[in-house]
Amino acid sequence: IANGTSVEEFILLGFPGTWQSRVFLVVVFALMYTLTVIGNASIIALVWTSSNLHTPMYFFLCNLSFLEIWYTTGSVPKAIGVMLGTSQTISFSVCIFQLFFLLSLGSTECFLLSVMAYDRYLAICYPLRYSSLMSSVLSVRLALSSWLGGFLAISLLAFLTSRLTFCGPDVINHFLCDIDSCVALSCSDTRSVELATFLVSIIVVVASCVVTLVSYMYIISSILRIRSAHGRKKAFSTCSAHLSVVTIWYGSTIFLYVKPSAQNSLDLNKIANVFNTVVTPCLNPFIYTLRNKEVKLHKSANTICIIPLLFSP
Repeated sequence: IANGTSVEEFILLGFPGTWQSRVFLVVVFALMYTLTVIGNASIIALVWTSSNLHTPMYFFLCNLSFLEIWYTTGSVPKAIGVMLGTSQTISFSVCIFQLFFLLSLGSTECFLLSVMAYDRYLAICYPLRYSSLMSSVLSVRLALSSWLGGFLAISLLAFLTSRLTFCGPDVINHFLCDIDSCVALSCSDTRSVELATFLVSIIVVVASCVVTLVSYMYIISSILRIRSAHGRKKAFSTCSAHLSVVTIWYGSTIFLYVKPSAQNSLDLNKIANVFNTVVTPCLNPFIYTLRNKEVKLHKSANTICIIPLLFSP
């Protein structure tokens, strides 16, 4: 018996189907992973080398891009190995580590998105005082708090999951290790894990979502009070990209984790996880740069090429 369990490794089922369908998914996953890494790394490089982009908004965007690279790296390469049949097994300890790593990064993203919403609230509702309210020191503290809060929030949950007993079967109906899959396979009492998952979800997902929604309520109210149509359009353009990302991210995250029981359709969970770990990290560089005039301006003044901008009109 290792780690309190009779099962020392699991078999990831991935996406069952014909060989042709799995190869197609591998190509799609590999392409989106490549675009994710190149796109997010290019954003970081562009902001790093352009002094005019050294603002709180782009500082938080760099944190988000850095997170997305690691978030998709923690799941996609393994998922490709699972679908190709070359790496379908995963040890118990690595499974728990992947679960902890992905959930911690997911929690950090929730906090970062709420911080970015608060930043846009200050920029639009208090434009004259924005520089003093959102100082560089406060920006660093908010970003650091998001990272620390995200990893600390999942520590207890990962510990409780590692204490579960698994007697078999050892097949996980997923392309990664997640809470629902572990609960479904465990032969011990899982109520503490399910309760912890629900409470952490309320604290992390719902609380950060509320902060984001309240921020946007004030933002929209402030934009509607602007008299000129050009002014309203300009103000809305500064937060439209973030609002798009928030909608996609929270929609899938709330479906996955904000529920009293972890017993849910694992097939639906796989689809929601594809949005979280593959689609959203790939879309973020496109959403944040495709219509961003500041980034386009600096693109023309720098030798750095951002892949998403190649497709912009």
